Amino acid sequence: MRKILVLSFVIGLMALAAQAQSLLPGSFAKWKEQGAPSAATTVDPEAQALHEYGLTGSEQASYQRGAETLDVTLWKFQDPTGGYGGYSYLRAPDMARSNLAEHASYSSGRALILMGNLVLEITGKDVARDLASLAALKKAVEPSAQTGPYPDLWKFLPAKDMVEGTNHYALGPVGLAKFLSVGSGDWLGFSDGAEAEVAQYRIGGDNVSLLLADFPTPQFAQKRLEELEQSMKINNPDAAATVPSLYGKRTNTLLAIVAGAKTKQEADALLNQIEIESSVTWNEPTFQFTQPNIGTIVVGTIVGTGIICMFALVAGIAFGGVRIVTKIAFPDKVFDRSSQVQILQLGLSSKPINAEDFYGIELRRKSDGSGKL
Repeated sequence: MRKILVLSFVIGLMALAAQAQSLLPGSFAKWKEQGAPSAATTVDPEAQALHEYGLTGSEQASYQRGAETLDVTLWKFQDPTGGYGGYSYLRAPDMARSNLAEHASYSSGRALILMGNLVLEITGKDVARDLASLAALKKAVEPSAQTGPYPDLWKFLPAKDMVEGTNHYALGPVGLAKFLSVGSGDWLGFSDGAEAEVAQYRIGGDNVSLLLADFPTPQFAQKRLEELEQSMKINNPDAAATVPSLYGKRTNTLLAIVAGAKTKQEADALLNQIEIESSVTWNEPTFQFTQPNIGTIVVGTIVGTGIICMFALVAGIAFGGVRIVTKIAFPDKVFDRSSQVQILQLGLSSKPINAEDFYGIELRRKSDGSGKL
């Protein structure tokens, strides 16, 4: 019986600890949580892709308001970069932008909200029409989010002819393969520190994919382009190949690749819209230095010396005055105590020098009967 009670107590503590660590609220906007939160389940390749973005954990909970139900999943990533990548991966093309956050989208039965390193995924009937509930849920979870800048590679994508909602961020080959499958393995070079953004374009009635990959240095980007020209025939397509024709160019640290264009001219029309420039800025505050004249230097030297002398005089008087006052008020108790002061004498006078002479007063001492102290 005792073992059963101990086991029940331990299980209760574990449940309370799990609930305390949960980032999902117990209730919001009249929605009530049904049961304790649990870890979300994923299947490959979604699980592999989310781990490429740095997935560290997840929570899943169901909420009820009257006869309505709502399923909420909270994805937790290492940093805002991974959060943006996870949001980009989970977002479907049919989801419209929302003003709930900088990166938020929704469809009739699903909504996604990015908050730093956290991604909220909400599913339920007519989710898009209950923006008040979504805002309340976001407000409850947002304080737990890690803030920071998001990747801005998407800003270099040409806006002309781009299909809305088709741009996606990738940090690994599994995530990239979902949106652009033209090679196997890490053909782009994520192991070299690359990050990528993919988008779909509608050009001449055909769907064309544009891939932007950003590398740490221009040398890495140039090396990767040369390797792809050899291995994947970029800019020299094989008419008999079964994969889409690839065209690319390097601009500074960016490597741009177009897949699916019928001609090089069609690909160049898209590639030529990509421009990136490097600039060096100096944001430190500036000042103008003026050399003082000789008169200012001499006067400053005299004034500075005088200040130092005055400080030394005041400090000396203060130190000596405190010592003298203490010796008068407490003779032979604080400074120059006769029991601790030793005086070297040359014997030039017949009168010995005693420590008591420093005070000019007669001190009482205990004698042993011989007249000696």
